[in-house]
Amino acid sequence: MKRGRRTGESAATGVSESERLLFGGPLAYDIGWDQHEGAWLELGLWRMARDLPAMVGTALGLARRADAPALRTVLGAELGRGIVQAAGLVAVNAVLGHLMASGPTTARLTGSAPALLLVAVAGVLGSLLRSASTAATGALEPKVQRLATEQFLALGHRVELTAIEDDEFHRLLDAARYGADSARRMIRYCTNVLNSAVSLIAAAGVLTVLHPVLLPLLVLMTLPSAWGALVISRQRYVSFHSFLQHARAGHLLGQLLTEQQAAAEVRVHDVGPFLLTHFRGMAETSEREQTRLARRAARTGLIADAAGGLAALATYGSLGLLLWAGRMDLAVAGTAVLAIRTGASSLDSLVLQVTELYQESLFVADFTRLCAEAEARTIPAGGADLPERVREVRFEKVTFTYPGGPGETPEPALREVSLAFPTGKIVALVGENGSGKSTLVKLLAGLYLPDEGGGTVRWDDVDARTADRSQIFGRVALMSQNFYNWPFTARVNVGIGRPGEPIRDEAVEAAAAFSGADEVLAGLPRGLRTLLGRGYRGGHQISGGQWQRLGIARAHYRDAAILIVDEPTSALDPLAEQRVFDRIRERATAGQTVVLITHRLHAVRHADLIHVLKDGRLAESGTFEELMDERTGTGDFRDSYLVQADAFSTSLPSPRHPDARQRS
Repeated sequence: MKRGRRTGESAATGVSESERLLFGGPLAYDIGWDQHEGAWLELGLWRMARDLPAMVGTALGLARRADAPALRTVLGAELGRGIVQAAGLVAVNAVLGHLMASGPTTARLTGSAPALLLVAVAGVLGSLLRSASTAATGALEPKVQRLATEQFLALGHRVELTAIEDDEFHRLLDAARYGADSARRMIRYCTNVLNSAVSLIAAAGVLTVLHPVLLPLLVLMTLPSAWGALVISRQRYVSFHSFLQHARAGHLLGQLLTEQQAAAEVRVHDVGPFLLTHFRGMAETSEREQTRLARRAARTGLIADAAGGLAALATYGSLGLLLWAGRMDLAVAGTAVLAIRTGASSLDSLVLQVTELYQESLFVADFTRLCAEAEARTIPAGGADLPERVREVRFEKVTFTYPGGPGETPEPALREVSLAFPTGKIVALVGENGSGKSTLVKLLAGLYLPDEGGGTVRWDDVDARTADRSQIFGRVALMSQNFYNWPFTARVNVGIGRPGEPIRDEAVEAAAAFSGADEVLAGLPRGLRTLLGRGYRGGHQISGGQWQRLGIARAHYRDAAILIVDEPTSALDPLAEQRVFDRIRERATAGQTVVLITHRLHAVRHADLIHVLKDGRLAESGTFEELMDERTGTGDFRDSYLVQADAFSTSLPSPRHPDARQRS
């Protein structure tokens, strides 16, 4: 940066030095609804005219599906308004013709009375038709939004988990979510576009009938005005997004200064003055940017007004010359002035409404694309039935790879893993972080399928790829490490384990007693009816350990054949942790299959079978005694177990490998 440049301001981009330091540049969202930022700037008059039919067609298609009678009312009312407006202009011409004719004033007024009555009737009819269009549009808008939102949600919750975890698909989801709202706004803008277009056509038609030269005068009068409206709107758009960039960053700093999680470090490290200094730098840059754009918009407005003034001068000069030469009656000239002003106003409105319609149509197009993409990635309905009583779930050389970004060649998370989960047993999965444990249980739960040609997961003899996935989901209760904390009551947070059935308080209380969450419920101000959501009126906040007990209660309430628990006690104290493991063993004794993932290896001593994963492969399998035997296995489990045990006791033998402590 040159020394002469003012502090806080970067290059001509308007990015402040604070933004460069803190964020590495302008703070831009990487989410779907922001992906069309700047697309409006590509819109010109020709492209606007070319794309208008497709945009209107999209809006009409949504409206027809939502409420066809209301759509017919809108179209009929807007077409009627155009006809009435044209008739009104013709009637005005007749009124002016009678008033400017020769003869007594009384006779002229009497002669103009029928035309005046027609003008009044046209005004009343136009008002009634506008009211009918407004009412029908108001009925259409919420229905279109509901239809689009329902379609989006119905597809979104049925797609494969790999789609939800795909960044590109998730950006499309974001844009489509915004597109459902855009679909509603498109109806209003489309109605306004139709109104402006019909009014413009009506004015043009009347002018053509009155005198052939009047239509070119309308074009001369309206084109500068339309150009000015488009350019000024574009300048406002640029100004808004330039301001938004800085406002977004400043808002983030304001949040950080008062955020609960950052509060301790803000105070101890005295971060406040540092953030305030950069907030001021960004605000000053924003002020300079807005001032610059405001001046530029003012210049554009002057140019547009000057062009419009010259066009008006040429138009009215032409009318004067026609009157001077006797080529046009005074009544026709008066009507022409009204029609030209009406046409110019309609074209201005048309330009503004089309720009808004164009913006919304981009997101509606994303919505349409999302629907097609989601249909292609939806979990298939139906399939082969699972056996009523499954003996085991078996993995046969299973390989699974997470999708990579453009140009990436990701490494498999699992490589040719072959193992079994016998039902009615406790099966433990252990291994270092990133060894593939969580990925493996998602394959077990049917959330993922193996790579194409990457082995099979079989429920007895039924391949998960061809099985009815809903039946797989129905056999599994999942208590993941990062289970979701629903912003609902405590009752629903447990009962949502079986969302298709009425929630029974007795079963909820029994599940809570199983996990130790009964103590949590007893301490809540409204018991099961307490809202567990911070920031809501009446909402109550509970600790991570208390949430974990509720999550275990939810999994127990589901009462599925297979219970998958991924690090179920990471937030619990030792006594509560031991209680949970005791209850898990009770469930296995009662015939439920328990798949346990944990780094606390003392918890797997009583497992019937232990699978050890390493670098996405199966390192060894066996009982606790077999894996601890130096004569069998690879020693991966034994070394890790002894390292952990050595932290509590010095009487156990040392690990066989000197570097076992580091590898654990």
